[in-house]
Amino acid sequence: MKRSMPRRRRYDQALSIAELAEIARRRLPNFVYEYIHGGADDEVSLRNNRAVFNRYRFTPKTLTDVSQRDLGRDLLGHRVSMPVVIGPTGFNGMITQDGDSKLARAAADRGIPFTLSNASTEPLEEIAKVPGGWPWMQIYFYRDHDYVKNLVDRCRASGYDTIVVTTDSAIYGNREWDTRNYARPFVLNWRNKLHVLSRPGWMKDVLYPHGVPTFKNLGDLLPPEDSSVQGAAAEIGKHLMPSLNWEDIRWLRDNWSGNLLIKGILSVEEARTAVEYGIDGIVLSNHGGRQLDSSVSPMEILPEVRAAVGDALTILLDGGFRRGSDILKAVLLGADAVLLGRTTLYGLGAGGQAGVDHALGLLHKEMDRTLGLLGCSNLQELDRSLIRDACAPQTVSPA
Repeated sequence: MKRSMPRRRRYDQALSIAELAEIARRRLPNFVYEYIHGGADDEVSLRNNRAVFNRYRFTPKTLTDVSQRDLGRDLLGHRVSMPVVIGPTGFNGMITQDGDSKLARAAADRGIPFTLSNASTEPLEEIAKVPGGWPWMQIYFYRDHDYVKNLVDRCRASGYDTIVVTTDSAIYGNREWDTRNYARPFVLNWRNKLHVLSRPGWMKDVLYPHGVPTFKNLGDLLPPEDSSVQGAAAEIGKHLMPSLNWEDIRWLRDNWSGNLLIKGILSVEEARTAVEYGIDGIVLSNHGGRQLDSSVSPMEILPEVRAAVGDALTILLDGGFRRGSDILKAVLLGADAVLLGRTTLYGLGAGGQAGVDHALGLLHKEMDRTLGLLGCSNLQELDRSLIRDACAPQTVSPA
C-alpha cells in the first residue's frame, strides 16, 4: 500500500527529498513550481528517469568492518566530500532572492562544486567570490559566437577552471505546462496571477524591492525588454544554435584550456568522439526530461559508455536522483559523480540556503548508510559485484 505524504511544515522536518518537494510546492507560486517540476511533452523521459532506479538491485557483502566510512573522492583534480555536483539550473532568482548564491554557498559548505547556469540571475563574477567554493560555469552555444567568446573570457578572468557546455538544447523542447501558465510571453494568465497573491511570503522574498529578477549573464545577447526572468525561457530558445556541431566544440576547446565537459550526451559513439576532441569529461543527460521526450535515461546508457571509454573521460550524469542509494547505484555502474538539479531546487524552494544544505545532508546520510550496508568503507571499494540489473538475464553458476 502506498503511503500518503506527511504534511511537513518546515524544511528541517523533511525526512526525504520528496517531502522537501512538497514543502516547496506549498511555498512557491504555481508557475515557479511547475517550471522546476515539469518535463517535456507527455513526460515519459521524466518518469523513466525515476523508474529506472528500480531496475538495479544491490547484492551486499556482510562480515566486513564498516565502522569508519568515507564518501570523498578525487574529481577533476580536486577532492570532493561526496560524489555530487550541484548542476546548472536557470531562473533561480524566481525561487528565492539570490538563489544562485545560496546554492553556491551551500555547495561550498559541503565541499562540492556548484555549476552556475548560463541563464542565471546573478553575475558569474559574484558567484566566483563565494568563500571556499569551486564554481563551474555552464554555457549554451548561441548564434552569436562573439557572445560565447566573451563569456569564456569572463570565466577565465574570474578564476573558473571548469566549463560545462550543454549540447542537447540546440532546439528548445516543448514544455506545454509552461506555455499554459502565460497569456503571452512575460505575462502570466489570470489564474497564475491570483495564485501568486496566495504566496505573500514568496512575494516579499523575491519581488521586494526590485521586482521580477533579470538575467545577469545574458546582457550582450538579450535586449533589455527581454531580460526579465518571468516567462523568458522560450525567448532564450530563439537564440539557440540549431547548427551546433563538433567543429563548434573544437573552437571552444581551442579557446579554453581549463576543464571542459560536454553535457547532453546519450550515445556511446559521441562519448568516444569526445575523447578524440580532448574533452575532459561528459555529463550523460536528457536534460531532466525537459528536451526530447522518450529519450533513454542516463542510467541506462552509463555502463555501456564507461566500458567504451574506460578511464579516458570523467563521467557524470543527471536525471532523477532523489536518494543517496540512487547516487551509489550510479557510482557502482561507473559514474565519477552525479549532478543534482531538481533535488537541490526543492531544498532551495523549501528553505533557501538552509533548505539546500538540508537536502545535501539527507543525501549524505543516505549514502553513508547505504555504503556501510553494502559492506564498504569508501567509494573505492565499490564494484560491479555489488549491483545487478534486475531486467537482464541472470547467469546461474552450476552447483
